[in-house]
Amino acid sequence: MPPFDALRPDRSTDPDDYQALPRPVAAMAKPFPSGFEIAPHEHARDQLLYAVAGVMRIETETEAWIVPPDRAVYLPAGTRHRVVIRGDLEMRTLYIAAAEPAGLPQRPTVIEVSELLRALILALIDEPVLYDDAGRGGLIARLILAELALARRLPLVVPMPIDPRLRRLCDALLVNPESEYTLDDWAAQAGASARTLARLFQSELSMGFAVWRQRVRFHNAVEALAAGQPIARVARANGYRSASAFSAAFRKTIGTAPSAIRIASPT
Repeated sequence: MPPFDALRPDRSTDPDDYQALPRPVAAMAKPFPSGFEIAPHEHARDQLLYAVAGVMRIETETEAWIVPPDRAVYLPAGTRHRVVIRGDLEMRTLYIAAAEPAGLPQRPTVIEVSELLRALILALIDEPVLYDDAGRGGLIARLILAELALARRLPLVVPMPIDPRLRRLCDALLVNPESEYTLDDWAAQAGASARTLARLFQSELSMGFAVWRQRVRFHNAVEALAAGQPIARVARANGYRSASAFSAAFRKTIGTAPSAIRIASPT
C-alpha cells in the first residue's frame, strides 16, 4: 500500500488503499456516473456504503437492495457484492476494522442514516486520511462506531434466488420492474415451466411471484421518490389509482412513508 501524506487534501479512490490503514475507521469519497457498475468484489474490512446524492443498487449472491440517500448498507468483511449506480452518485464509503466494538451488524443490513451519522461521515471525509487518532478525527471515528451500533436496522431487502432459471427471471425484473409479464410469459426466457418457477419462488424466496415483483417495484419507487418525483406519479407507475393507497402499501412493505424518502443533495 502506498503511503499517504496526511496533509494532502486529495485522497485515493482505490478501496485497496484503505484496507490496512492504522485507523479504526477509514473514509473514502468517490463520484460515479449514472449506469456505472462495480463488478463483484469483497473487502478485508467491514464496509458502509452510503450515497449523499444518487441511488445505488447493491447485490450479494442472495440479496439485493435499492438504497436512497437516507439509507446505507453495512457489509461485513468478506461479503462479495456488486454495485449498480442509478443516477449520478456521490458515494461516501467507510471501511471499518474487524476488531471494532460489538454491536455492529454481523450480516448485510440496511440501516437508517440519522442526521448526526450523516454529519459525522462527512466530517471524517474532511479529516486527513491518517487523522489524529487522539484528536478530532479519532473522536469522530469513535462517534461513528457508536452511531452505527445504535442505528435502526431496516428490512429493505429483496431476496434473490440461487437457481439459475429463477435468477434469470429475477435479474430481468430488477432491471425492468414495470414489466407486466406473467409467469407463463417468463417461462420460455427462464428455461422452466410456470409451475416450476412458482415452486421455486416459494422454496427459495418464501413468497410468490406477485409478492416478490411488488417488493421490487416498491424498491424501484424508492429511487423515483429520492429523485423528487411526485408521489402521485410514482403511485400510477406502480399500478395504484390513488396516492393514498400506494402510500399505505408502500409503508407496509418498506417500513416508512413515501414522503419520508429524502431527496438527494451532495452538500
